[in-house]
Amino acid sequence: MIRLTKEVYPETQVLQQVDRVGPHTALRFILTIEDPSRIERSRDVGGYLGLTPKRKQSGKGDPEMRITKAGDNEVRRHLVQCAQQMLGPFGKDSDLRRWGLELAARGGKTTKKKAVIAVARKLAVLLHTLWRTGEVYEPLRNANRTAKKQGAAAVPA
Repeated sequence: MIRLTKEVYPETQVLQQVDRVGPHTALRFILTIEDPSRIERSRDVGGYLGLTPKRKQSGKGDPEMRITKAGDNEVRRHLVQCAQQMLGPFGKDSDLRRWGLELAARGGKTTKKKAVIAVARKLAVLLHTLWRTGEVYEPLRNANRTAKKQGAAAVPA
């Protein structure tokens, strides 16, 4: 498996920069989507993989429903497992982890489950973006950006 990811699918190395994303998840993600330009906007990857809530709107209400579970079951399962590990006690600090823990802290047991799915969806978007751009992953990109803005505001002119 590791030889396959390094020799045949070297783009998996870009995806494995993200904490808790291993060769199986990266390879499964790449083989499912096949071509990163196939999906125009990275935000649409969550819907393609079935990580978005179903909709049943009427004039009277818009109830919260389960995820659609469209797309490949295995990729969705791998992404959810990665999200659970990220939010667990041994996950490395990152913007995605901080965001997920903030969501999970808002409520009870069901809120934590929804936070895991939300992190999995955001992870899919992140993986697609990294694959398209080939950028180096910065785990605390937003935190560093905020710290720089606060530091620049504190320095007198």
